[in-house]
Amino acid sequence: AVEAGAEGIGLLRTEFLYLNRETPPTEEEQYKAYRTIVERMKAPVIIRTLDVGGDKPLPYIRMPEEANPFLGWRAIRLCLDEPELFKTQLRAILRASAHGKVRVMFPMVADIDEVREAKKLLHEAMDELREEGVKFDESLEVGIMVETPAAAVMADVLAGEVDFFSIGTNDLTQYTMAADRTNNKVARIYNHLHPSVLRLIRMVVDAAHSKGRWVGVCGEMAGDPQAIPILLGLDIDELSMAPQSIPEAKHIIRSIEYKEAKRLAEKALAAATLEEVLKLTSEALKALKKKPIK
Repeated sequence: AVEAGAEGIGLLRTEFLYLNRETPPTEEEQYKAYRTIVERMKAPVIIRTLDVGGDKPLPYIRMPEEANPFLGWRAIRLCLDEPELFKTQLRAILRASAHGKVRVMFPMVADIDEVREAKKLLHEAMDELREEGVKFDESLEVGIMVETPAAAVMADVLAGEVDFFSIGTNDLTQYTMAADRTNNKVARIYNHLHPSVLRLIRMVVDAAHSKGRWVGVCGEMAGDPQAIPILLGLDIDELSMAPQSIPEAKHIIRSIEYKEAKRLAEKALAAATLEEVLKLTSEALKALKKKPIK
């Protein structure tokens, strides 16, 4: 990621520590893994807390059979119901924060009570570490992933509880369009450039910025050349993408003027159909590719 030009890690998935094993990872095991990454990165690392569910079952947690695991017991919901598992991870993240710039992020939030309960457990972990004399970043930033329409609509309220938002565009698109992205029958409906998704993103950005919070975007949209100019025009503060997408993304960002991006975003927000947005973005991208890298 660094070699490709990344300036940090916008989304560190932690599931690799939990999957394909018979027992949960210990605090020490997690701490060592997070610390290694943080020390090597020498830049901000946003660590997402455990995001598993029925689609990624853990043998050491009794998980119910669910008809639709993407709408079920997963992510922050599971963690709040398994406080010992959750607090162990939070302690490890806090300890790693003493070795670099770390931020923590809770996934799939749909309700403010989830944020408050998660923060309560985080503060309990902080109190424990203080009593034990263990160092951590006392000013650790706390954020949430905005992946549900509920979180997007309530962004103005949620912004009062956290330091930043990261819009998870894969799930936000899926839940907004009510279309399973793995189902070929409805794949044409699933597109992160649909006007409804763009309007939700605008809503989140406006709500966050009004409270002095910053907003990032992750998921396929963040590295999509057609989407990047619109995201710039929507005043997104950070893009988190796969390393291979970084060079082209930087070229686009350096090539487009802010006022052009703003105009494009406003036109896209005013569009009635996905086809209208795709036409706008295709034309804009063609024009940008003709420009030299600045």
